[in-house]
Amino acid sequence: MPPRFVCRLMLVPLAATALGAGTPGPASPTAPWLPDRGDGTYQNPILFADYSDPDVVRVGDDFYLTASSFTAAPGLPILHSRDLVNWTIIGHALPRNIPEARFTVTTPGSGVWAPSLRFHAGKFYLYYPDPDEGIYVVTATDPAGPWSPPVMVKAGKGLIDPCPLFDNDGKVWLVHGWARSRSGRNNLLTLIPLNAEGTQPLADGQDIVLGDSFKVTTLEGPKFYHFNGWYWIFAPVGGVGGGTQAVFRSKVIAGPYEYRSVLEQGSTPTNGPHQGGLVDTPDGKDWWFIHFQDDGVYGRVTHLEPVAWRPDGWPVMGDDAGATGTGHPVLVHAKPALPATPPTTPATTDAFEAPELGLQWQWAANPQPGWFSLGGQPRVLHLVPQPKTPTLAGQPNLLLQKFPSSEFRVTTQLNATALAIGAQAGLVVWGTPCVALAATRTAGGLSLAPVLQRAGGGRGVTDPASGPAAVKGPMVTLALTITRGPGTGVNSQAVAQFNFSEDGLTFTKIGPATTISKIAGAWMGAKYGLFAVAPTDLKDAGTAAFAWFHVTAPTP
Repeated sequence: MPPRFVCRLMLVPLAATALGAGTPGPASPTAPWLPDRGDGTYQNPILFADYSDPDVVRVGDDFYLTASSFTAAPGLPILHSRDLVNWTIIGHALPRNIPEARFTVTTPGSGVWAPSLRFHAGKFYLYYPDPDEGIYVVTATDPAGPWSPPVMVKAGKGLIDPCPLFDNDGKVWLVHGWARSRSGRNNLLTLIPLNAEGTQPLADGQDIVLGDSFKVTTLEGPKFYHFNGWYWIFAPVGGVGGGTQAVFRSKVIAGPYEYRSVLEQGSTPTNGPHQGGLVDTPDGKDWWFIHFQDDGVYGRVTHLEPVAWRPDGWPVMGDDAGATGTGHPVLVHAKPALPATPPTTPATTDAFEAPELGLQWQWAANPQPGWFSLGGQPRVLHLVPQPKTPTLAGQPNLLLQKFPSSEFRVTTQLNATALAIGAQAGLVVWGTPCVALAATRTAGGLSLAPVLQRAGGGRGVTDPASGPAAVKGPMVTLALTITRGPGTGVNSQAVAQFNFSEDGLTFTKIGPATTISKIAGAWMGAKYGLFAVAPTDLKDAGTAAFAWFHVTAPTP
């Protein structure tokens, strides 16, 4: 069975064992970003993390959100909220990417693209595309899981961004877009009738919305609804960096459809605001739209916009001060009129106190048995070094998280007592370039050095600007500080700086500050986390023990 992941509160170990002994982390980690301002307002983004292509559904008083996960495992995260502002991770719908053979190695940019989440007749339905395989569906009665194994609904290259519609008359439909890179087609939406279970097509697809007809480009990411006598398709146009949110409507499901642009950047810093889900509050009085903005190295961060309905029946999103029918993204706004919940964000810090990894963690590829264990009293995370790949970015056993803010600090305590001589472990930032602070076990202790994977796909090499630093014992506290770098929007960059401490109190800078961009050739922001590797000829690499992992606001 693959390893399970669980959600838990951000706690800090009060004591330590031999493998985890040392100075504990901060007593009360401070979240790097909180969207809830505590005064009845919120600030965007509501999720300052790479929850790309989000979709949202309401069931009773509860809201659930999912997003693209590409090749990360587990994939298809499920988040929960009661007020659309404060979110927690409650599970994943896809424990492992399929087919297995494709995802034993890192293949950034492939895998799970834009999904859609719906609730019908007591069951959650989550449709997702793999642009190289086709469209799948998974189902569950509890959004936290377990979810069913994926079922192929329609096989074919280039089929992307599916969204189902369980219509009022009992019929089931699916609309999807196309990826030109795989199919040679794009800028159009196709409608397919499905069986009652939503698992098989009943007929061939019919193209119902053509972007060229409306003089728009890059029409994709549809979300399908039927209410107020209209069929609605909410879809982005114009591309990620500078696109807008479009709405199409028709009295007949197959069209013809009318078109209107309802959200654009305007004079705000929120570039390309589009692609997401529409949802109402439990009383049906207020409507909201959740979408992404491409913030470069930070990924496609998630925003919340108020939705108003104009007298002509069309929606408008965000701030429409000029009453033009096309709104602009809000930066700060009154929270939805829903019961108050404590300010919170998805978990980042992990004290490794539970018998399973926290839900914030994802592997760079499908995890294999023996990559890690959690044991000891108190419990620590043991990473088993895996054979080095030609590049650090190609290492499948990177244990990673999404960037949680534009600026944050990470500290973790490594005990290398059980690590074999020659093996390495430490902190990693998976971006362009891929950088790490590697602790190599030697006969005399630990040798620390920043590692940089150079541009052009070269091998990971020790950065010559600083040289290694020796640590007397087998234990060290590693630190990473991320600050916002140059560029904005899709060109945003971050600056990574590593530090280390032998006593857990006084930190020494090691290596130069490195400017990081998003993962090259993929639709993904950078990630950060832990790694453990060993030379391919080392038969028993031992284990690297991490006592805790803390993510906080940057130190003033």
